Amino acid sequence: MGEFDAIRPYDDAEVPAVLARLLSDPAFLDILTHYRFPRAASLFGWLLKPLIARKLRQQFAGVSCVSTLQDKVEYYVDRTIDKATDGVTYTGVEQLKSGTPYLFFANHRDIVMDPAFVNYAVYHAGLPTPRIAIGDNLLQKPFVSDMMRLNKSFIVHRSLTGRREKLAAYQQLSAYINHSIREDGASIWIAQAEGRAKDGDDRTESAILKMFHMSRKDEPFGAVIQSLNLIPVTISYEYDPCDLAKARELYIRATTGSYTKAPGEDDKSIALGITGYKGRVHIHFAPPVTTYHDDTKQLAQAIDQQILAGYRLFPVHYLAYAMWADKDDSLQVPSAEQVFPRDELDKAKAQWQSRLDACPAEQRPYLVLQYATPVRNQYQVKRQSDVLG
Repeated sequence: MGEFDAIRPYDDAEVPAVLARLLSDPAFLDILTHYRFPRAASLFGWLLKPLIARKLRQQFAGVSCVSTLQDKVEYYVDRTIDKATDGVTYTGVEQLKSGTPYLFFANHRDIVMDPAFVNYAVYHAGLPTPRIAIGDNLLQKPFVSDMMRLNKSFIVHRSLTGRREKLAAYQQLSAYINHSIREDGASIWIAQAEGRAKDGDDRTESAILKMFHMSRKDEPFGAVIQSLNLIPVTISYEYDPCDLAKARELYIRATTGSYTKAPGEDDKSIALGITGYKGRVHIHFAPPVTTYHDDTKQLAQAIDQQILAGYRLFPVHYLAYAMWADKDDSLQVPSAEQVFPRDELDKAKAQWQSRLDACPAEQRPYLVLQYATPVRNQYQVKRQSDVLG
């Protein structure tokens, strides 16, 4: 057994056997049937499932490597993006060099779509897609694990409780990320924090930066980071399909002190995040971090500045900020009317009002918070830049 076999993505030689297993998995076929035929699945699932399995086997016949599989899957990704967004744009992708592996270090709002949108930008730039870090808490079902590891995902063990086990898992993760970039020449995508930023406040967890260094402790921290070609990435959604669920969770946490997920809640979040309406989406790739940083605190601050400055603010963000009880008037944030044309703003006002109407009154401050926080963060970065510049 290889050093990283327990966490690494599947390699080319494993693809045919894993595909065959996946396309015979009743749970996987059941989910596909309900997604493709939501009304007929309950009554006619027994008939539809074998038909879907047969069609998929025909479509994926002859697929014997990961890159060919991704070429096939790209059609479905593009179709999902077309249905669930008003378009995807990206900036900074032109600086990525063929043959250079990167550590894509991104803000985290959606479990599946964050890395999918980075993949989308990189794939359409004609570059190899990165390997994706995914928490084992999302891999409860065998078919989910198979599906993600076929698509270049590697496992981050988050459910471990023992201190020694956690330390060993982080050591292995650190070694794998460094090996992937320095030995395999394969890029990595990982989120800047373990959980999604449900309050809209994108901040880098220093523990993740510390993890990158764990397997190379005999080298200076700054030199290790420089060797990984770390690129801060900002993913901006005009609308978050899970915003009402996040507002509810934030409200319950604030009023009771804790929140317990219901059975199947992660599955629902994943499905809604993929299929729900997002409006416009923008992905920004900042320049690689080349400055030498002595410690994680310094580096986290530098990354946060890049990620927050790279956020694409849409009309809804300014509308939410204007009604936010905690807005900072000293930041001199312009009104939405000063920034956006009338027709764009009218559409955004209608969409924003429908979201407010769908949110229980006591939870609305937490809905506003999600959309207003990126505005505050970006204008704080701008003010800091103006002071320094």
